[in-house]
Amino acid sequence: MAAPSGRAAVLLRRCRVAGLSPVPRRYLYKKKWATTAPRIPATRLALHHFDTTYSLQLQELWPAVRSAMLCEQKYGALLNSFACADLTAQRLELLGATDFISEAARRARCWQEDAGVGVERRKTSLEGSGRDGTTAPIETSPLLRASVSSNMKCYTFPRGDISRFHPAWPDSLGILSYYLMDAASLLPILALNVQPGDLVLDLCAAPGGKTLALLQTGACGKRRGPKADVGSALLQVLVDVPCTTDRHSVMEEENNIFHKMRTKERQMLPMLQLQLLMAGILAAKPEGEVVYSTCSLSQLQNEHVVERAIDIAETHFSITVHVEELSHFRTLFQDTFCFFSGCRLGELVLPHLTANFGPMYFCKLRRA
Repeated sequence: MAAPSGRAAVLLRRCRVAGLSPVPRRYLYKKKWATTAPRIPATRLALHHFDTTYSLQLQELWPAVRSAMLCEQKYGALLNSFACADLTAQRLELLGATDFISEAARRARCWQEDAGVGVERRKTSLEGSGRDGTTAPIETSPLLRASVSSNMKCYTFPRGDISRFHPAWPDSLGILSYYLMDAASLLPILALNVQPGDLVLDLCAAPGGKTLALLQTGACGKRRGPKADVGSALLQVLVDVPCTTDRHSVMEEENNIFHKMRTKERQMLPMLQLQLLMAGILAAKPEGEVVYSTCSLSQLQNEHVVERAIDIAETHFSITVHVEELSHFRTLFQDTFCFFSGCRLGELVLPHLTANFGPMYFCKLRRA
């Protein structure tokens, strides 16, 4: 670069004498916005849309849910059963984390044992009352009939604890000891209640978090994608559909479905979700189970899609579909998640500052 001369050289010498450093001219520029940049960020559009719709749907709960979605999300640590799971579990427990799935399974066993004692006492009472020996069937609540797979292990910090897990490092073979994910995303897998030997069709297996969780159950034979050769053994179908991904929509500009270029795609989501759910229902064999899930609070993407699919299955395909009772999940997992009690069908996990998981909607269907 040539040395400055003339007036520039004089100014440079004066600056040096005064102890000042001149600012290189190449750094003096006026910032310009690209003509393609959106005038209103997609995250802002998403939040405005949610304020309009969810304030009516959730009413007084919406301000707390809104605040939680705008704060840092809470994660769970799903143990990798193909690594040294016992050693990893001990390390996580030393941090104060607990396996919320095992805790729920323990509670379910205690309730079932208590229910068994109650049934025996009632039978004894009836036998001693001098009746003809016939007894009416004794109904038990869904909570007492509940069972939770204990094969998966997912550790979370207690409610109100904002501690975070460190990312897992791969071992010498490149295997991670655990995976960080929204712990609420495991609830659809638990609702599916996969048993040993079941074949599971994961209809929307991307990005693959629930696929990974399915494999951690160690109970299912799995083939990925809608073109899988399911054969006669298919019992379970997971339909985790594309949705507005509410938390991502208010936090991240990248790949945001509320970008104006994706307006038509967003408006067509309920139709796509309905088509996918219908494909899952048709793929299931009689007595087969289908779990539908989204990570959205939207009734249009949740209950309304399920209701429409049930109606279409009945009127166009003569297939009767029953909604399975999942209200016991609220009791089993109340110490970990915050549930919305106003769902007509299925269950919905609400983000909350003390339990900042979700949103996660899931509904279990059984084909007659």
